[in-house]
This record gives sequence, C-alpha cells and structure tokens, in this order.
Amino acid sequence: MFEWAVGQRASLERTFGARDVEELATIVGGNLDGGEHVPTALVGGLISTLLGTRLPGRGTNWMKQTLRFRSRARVGERLVATVEVVRVRPDKRLVNLRATCVNDAGATICEGESLVLALEMERRTRG
Repeated sequence: MFEWAVGQRASLERTFGARDVEELATIVGGNLDGGEHVPTALVGGLISTLLGTRLPGRGTNWMKQTLRFRSRARVGERLVATVEVVRVRPDKRLVNLRATCVNDAGATICEGESLVLALEMERRTRG
C-alpha cells in the first residue's frame, strides 16, 4: 500500500548555536567563515533530516533535490523547516516534495524541491 498523499507535511524546529558551527568546521576541516551566520549545510541538513526521518521517512532514496537560499540564518535564531508532498506517482513509487525553511520573523531562508523514490519503504510496510 502506497501511503503518501498530496498535502501531507512535516516540520522540524532547530536553533543552531556557535558550537554547532564550530563542530561543522571541525568535521569539514576548515574555517567556514560563517561568523554570525549559520552555514547553508546545516540549514540544508534540516530538510534532509525531515526527508530521511519523517516524510517520507526511513528508506527514502533521493533522486533529485534543489535548494535555493534566499537569505542567511543567524546563529541563535529559531528556524522552522517544512516539507510538503506536492505530487505522488504511486505507479512509479515517486514522491515530489516542496521544502521551505523560515526564521521566527517569517523570512524565507531557503526553499526547494525534492524527488524521492519510495520503493524500499513501500516494501517494508508489507512485511
């Protein structure tokens, strides 16, 4: 049974601190020159977390993803990332989702689209 429908949404809230930025710099082996701003990799990671853990969830296979950054998030500001199903093709087990990330003021930090293959998840629900 293919269980995704247009309009389904999932959201995640997160506030990144200076330590989060420092830890990412350590992982990538360099200075991210973010200063007071959250690196785009951390913001994009919120979208990836939603896709891989909530909607569609475990077993998500990314086919294509685009993110457009409209402004920069500041360290210490609360971000809300959301993904929403905009198209479902059950015959091909494909799900298209729209992604957004906004700050408390409602300013769009990034927006984008993802296309995922839901084949493995569909099999898991059967057995």
